[in-house]
Amino acid sequence: MPGLRPVPCPRLAFSREITHQGTNFQAMDIQITTKKNEGVERRLEVTVPVETIRSAEAKTASQYASQARLPGFRPGKAPAAVIRKRFKDQIRQQVLETLVQDAFKEVVDREQLKVASQPHVHDLKFEEGKPLTFELHVEVRPEITLARVDGFSVTRPEVAVTEEQVTEQLDQLRDQKASLAPVEEKPAPGDMVVVELATADDDGTIPDGKEYRLELGGGQAIPGVEELIMELEPGASVERPVRWPDDFPDEEQRGKTKPVRVVLREVKRKTLPELDDAFAREIGDFDSVDALRATVRADLEESARRDSESNVRSQLIEQIAQANPFDVPQSWVRQMVDGYMQMYQIPEGERERFGAEFLPIAERQVRRDLIVDAVAEREKLAATEADVDDRIAEMAAKRNTEPGKLYASLQKSGRLKEIEHGITEERVFSWLLEKNS
Repeated sequence: MPGLRPVPCPRLAFSREITHQGTNFQAMDIQITTKKNEGVERRLEVTVPVETIRSAEAKTASQYASQARLPGFRPGKAPAAVIRKRFKDQIRQQVLETLVQDAFKEVVDREQLKVASQPHVHDLKFEEGKPLTFELHVEVRPEITLARVDGFSVTRPEVAVTEEQVTEQLDQLRDQKASLAPVEEKPAPGDMVVVELATADDDGTIPDGKEYRLELGGGQAIPGVEELIMELEPGASVERPVRWPDDFPDEEQRGKTKPVRVVLREVKRKTLPELDDAFAREIGDFDSVDALRATVRADLEESARRDSESNVRSQLIEQIAQANPFDVPQSWVRQMVDGYMQMYQIPEGERERFGAEFLPIAERQVRRDLIVDAVAEREKLAATEADVDDRIAEMAAKRNTEPGKLYASLQKSGRLKEIEHGITEERVFSWLLEKNS
């Protein structure tokens, strides 16, 4: 609905998958010519000789002959010439697919490629009596040497929690427990409203409105629409031109002025509970509001420490990446972007904008993961199964549950890899921080 702001998507962790090809096959007699060998991009021209094609056709035709049932012939006894004529197109297609797949395996084996993505075939030519030729485009895993990982300086942000932050957090808890009651007056920021909104079409006609439930001041509607709503008393309506803000997500709507009709159906106002001992007991196992305040402060301090640590890690990775430049497979970057889109169900019309905005973030995340993996492999810091078991035992003790039950639950939800990666990251950054100040 024009006039309503889409909810921004938070960040999430995304696990990329790297495709590895096996080499368990019979070597092929093919010619490979490198057309491009830059960064992680490989373009190779592949030529499969006529003799290999004929051999593959004969083999495929024999397979068809052993299975084909044709009128006038016993099963598997039809002459090869008849089989080739009857199943010509199917045989050619199967031969083509088999040769391309086997040729790709041969290229990977002979060129010793560490494949990062599924290959793409371009400019394929497969004519009778001529060699099969095509160009193979593929990305490979980057070679990361990390010649320099020490001598960098990082600044650790101060971990400080103010009384205002504690009060703000307590107010959010009160807001969650607030009661709503209808009021017969103009709404104000913070009120919950039920409105009927309609925006004029391109021809100026205002269609029937749609009902929305909004919290005023929450950024769910553009300022111009909120201003109209706050002019009304329940049951009233207004129709007036509204200018769309210059930073509206839909670029086509930015700066446009269109007639908008608003009907205010209902206004509900929040009443926050008192911040007292009774409220503390309602929130959780707290004897007093002072105990609740102390817990809130401790949680905020722990969150601040995590943010500070994350900031330090980001500084380190950024400096290591600048000192050790390398290309990253764009297929991994796109995969991460696609994962975010699917996770947050980005509408089709927003995907292009979201992808463009998120692309640099995704590329930095892929680069970060590669650096962490490279350090872990080189310094032998990767977590073992025993390390994961120990971490789960610690988690189980804190939750007062059995390690076996927690392990089974984490395994079922697919979180064991997440724990393993977390332990590895802790070790990598601990090692890096020892070498940098």
